Amino acid sequence: MKLKNILVGAMLMATCSLFAQETVYKFTKVVENPATPVKNQASTGTCWCYGTTSFIESELIRTGKGEIDLSEMFTVRHNYNKRIYDNYIRRGRGNITPGSLAHMAINMMNQHGLVPEYAYDGINYDSETHNHNELSMYVKALASVTTERKVITPESKELQEALFDIYLGKLPETFEYNGKEYTPLSFKEYLGLDFSDYVEITSFTHHPFYEKVQVEVPDNWDHGTMYNLPLDEFMAVIDHSLTNGYTLVWDGDCSEAAYVFERELCIVPQDTKLTRKQILESTEIIPEIEVTQEIRQNFFETFLTVDDHLEHITGIYKDQNGVKYYNTKNSWGTERNGSGYHYMSENFVKGKTISILVNKNGIPKDIRKKLGL
Repeated sequence: MKLKNILVGAMLMATCSLFAQETVYKFTKVVENPATPVKNQASTGTCWCYGTTSFIESELIRTGKGEIDLSEMFTVRHNYNKRIYDNYIRRGRGNITPGSLAHMAINMMNQHGLVPEYAYDGINYDSETHNHNELSMYVKALASVTTERKVITPESKELQEALFDIYLGKLPETFEYNGKEYTPLSFKEYLGLDFSDYVEITSFTHHPFYEKVQVEVPDNWDHGTMYNLPLDEFMAVIDHSLTNGYTLVWDGDCSEAAYVFERELCIVPQDTKLTRKQILESTEIIPEIEVTQEIRQNFFETFLTVDDHLEHITGIYKDQNGVKYYNTKNSWGTERNGSGYHYMSENFVKGKTISILVNKNGIPKDIRKKLGL
């Protein structure tokens, strides 16, 4: 009976949400760039890899290679190995959780190559979907042993690789694609992407503008740097990229009550006391805060904006009042919201973004010049 009530409640919420969206927010496409089908990261903290891989898949469509389903877990595995070593070098004070940023996926792809999904699906256990709950616990346990003993032995390395073989499967040395044999690195060369083209950009006033800075979030465990721009130019990069055929990776905050993926909507309400349920059931367009550089900085410094999700922005839309939204591809499948996408308002992106990763060729020329790109 309890299960029935839960299912009925979920159906009612979904119906109410769909009704509210269809009768209130009406979106018109400005520009939409091609992307591959929505995937499901399931019970893993690997949004950073799913969003970045989706971006790379769109890059391959843009450059004429066609639609290719790439393996996220191939990149995730190499990232795990790098993170475990980083944690050891930092005497156990590194970030051993599954989280990372977009540049870390790019770095692993560039260093180790890529493989199609069918060559390495990363599920070597009894599950239809990814589940890293147990794996993550063993990763922490193995990492703690080497740091406590202050030595990385050949046996510990062998045990580490065996752990990933057991859960994710053995790494492919070669595989076939369109009748030709490749290694991960030769496949990267075949794809023809220049990974030095991809740069991360942020916008915070506690760092100097037009310089490369380190953003202080836990997932930036390798202390990567990104270009710091004033907010108006930061948004100009997003718009220029999208209108010129480039997509981008978005890293930011999904902990807000107004990040309502069931309604395919992310906003920054003026009424900060609105609950998630109220936003889901609203039958009116909800007024938003006009986010400025100062408000954005305050959100970050008071921890109202945190780094907890990464997605793939593919297009620009406007509602019936001319308000700009960004169509954003998530990696939570399509069971919880029908399309797997949602619309982030311009103010949401201004206020709740930590950073973006873009192709530098999509940046306006005057801003590229300021950044020395």
